[in-house]
Amino acid sequence: MNRPAGTRRRCALNLVLLLLNETASLCRAGPPDPTTRTVAGVPSDAELEAAGAVIGDIYINNENIFNLKEPKDDTTLFRVADRLHAPTRAGVIRDQLLFHTGDRYSRRVLDETERILRSNQYFYDAWILPVMYHDGRVDLRITTRDVWTLDPGFQFGRAGGTNSTGAQLEELNLAGTGSAITVGHTSTIDRSESIVGAAHNNIFGSRITLSGSYAQASDGVQSQFTVARPFYSLETHEAAGVSDFAYDQTDSLYDRGQIIDQFHDHRRLWQAYTGWSTGLQGGWVQRLSLGATYDEHLFAPLSNSIGPSFLPEDRRFVYPWIRYDLLQDDFARVFNHDQIQRTEDFYLGTTLSLQVGWTDKALDSTHKAVLFQGAAGKGFGDPDHMLLLLSTSFNGRLDEGKEVRNTQATGTIRYYFKQSDKFLFFWTVTGTKGWGLPLDQQILLGGDNGLRGYPLRYQDGTALALGTVEQRYFTDWYVFRLFRVGGAIFFDAGRTWGHPVLAEPSLGVLKDAGFGLRLGNARSGLGNVVHVDLAFPFDGDPTIRRTQLLIQTAASF
Repeated sequence: MNRPAGTRRRCALNLVLLLLNETASLCRAGPPDPTTRTVAGVPSDAELEAAGAVIGDIYINNENIFNLKEPKDDTTLFRVADRLHAPTRAGVIRDQLLFHTGDRYSRRVLDETERILRSNQYFYDAWILPVMYHDGRVDLRITTRDVWTLDPGFQFGRAGGTNSTGAQLEELNLAGTGSAITVGHTSTIDRSESIVGAAHNNIFGSRITLSGSYAQASDGVQSQFTVARPFYSLETHEAAGVSDFAYDQTDSLYDRGQIIDQFHDHRRLWQAYTGWSTGLQGGWVQRLSLGATYDEHLFAPLSNSIGPSFLPEDRRFVYPWIRYDLLQDDFARVFNHDQIQRTEDFYLGTTLSLQVGWTDKALDSTHKAVLFQGAAGKGFGDPDHMLLLLSTSFNGRLDEGKEVRNTQATGTIRYYFKQSDKFLFFWTVTGTKGWGLPLDQQILLGGDNGLRGYPLRYQDGTALALGTVEQRYFTDWYVFRLFRVGGAIFFDAGRTWGHPVLAEPSLGVLKDAGFGLRLGNARSGLGNVVHVDLAFPFDGDPTIRRTQLLIQTAASF
């Protein structure tokens, strides 16, 4: 549509003023205010939707890592970093949008697009604003902010009294295309391995994801390949995918932080599926998927074993399955909960998933069984005050349709109470129960999964419960303009039940307390929050250290 010259000049002037205003907002210590949903002279979201406004021009405004118009960012090091970094290409951003010029304006669609953009590791944040309204058309500005995505260095972590190290070359956003590549070597308590991998989540704007990796480990090899077009939005009507995963490795059984048995495990998992959805209707999404799976585990004693080894039973399942998913469109945008000075998207809606498959020896399976898995969740509360998140999941099988085998159920409660912009009280409780578990499926409790004052994999059982209480503090400290700083004081308590093969009796309730530093990674996509914790165990056997140092990078606070 041709616009009068005067209109074009006014649009250009307004756009320049808006961009200048945004540049000023980026100079603030914190991220943009997510509640700012209107610009002067532009009707509200409700008014635009009621008027039947359509989307006009779409402006892509991708910010580099450092804002060089901010004096504190305008340093030699940061200027060099910006020059070395290839900004995300506008086409990569445009290909992820759920709307196009000419579509009806919908704040819900804009919000979902923001969440999709923020889910990329190469963006620190993303937000979308209507910036101009004229002739029934609303122009939009999509603003994203890049982070550093090249990791040419070394890694170090410590948890449960054990170190992990690594050296790798990883790029999460190759030449600004959204492609990820990894070449590296890591060493953990389980194995050392060299790995090469690549991935892209939106091939040629098709919404097709492609990923593959190959690893040569000290105890075998591992390979993975996936190609899929998933349900990428609430309005996606079709999905399909194929994946293949295989490994040879040494499995170790643990108790009291020590290896009590080992054996060789060869696994091959292949799966294909297709799915359909009616899209978003009345705030709800229903999806139905059909698929087929080949899942095989073959076990053998180690060639260098010096004693007898208890081997799990070989198992192979070849089966078709059907899956039903129910989702409610209900999300909350929060700050200073699990991240530091960063937009967080919490899912508060009701979700339900159930998958059932059937296998028989006639399909070359080792068992005749019904295989099942499922999950459910629900959130409650007000993001500005209190949030309560409930979730549960289960998976397992019924042999011959009646005997429960290799089954686990887990439930989690997370509670957030926002005391102020800087203080937040958090507690969580997790419980897991197993039925008929094979030897290779341990339920373990220790320093690597929440009981921070104890060695990793310290207690083995057929059930566990773990609770954590944490007082979190979010500062305004911005170290070297690279890290946001926070802190935590915590108390953990947990225990196991049951009598697994080879495991010693449970030590009862184990407790620890401690404090730690949190460094929110504000400029890099290579890990969100660095944890440095000191934890002090109250219980356990006399051999464990009375002070545990933990250093690790985690996805959250």
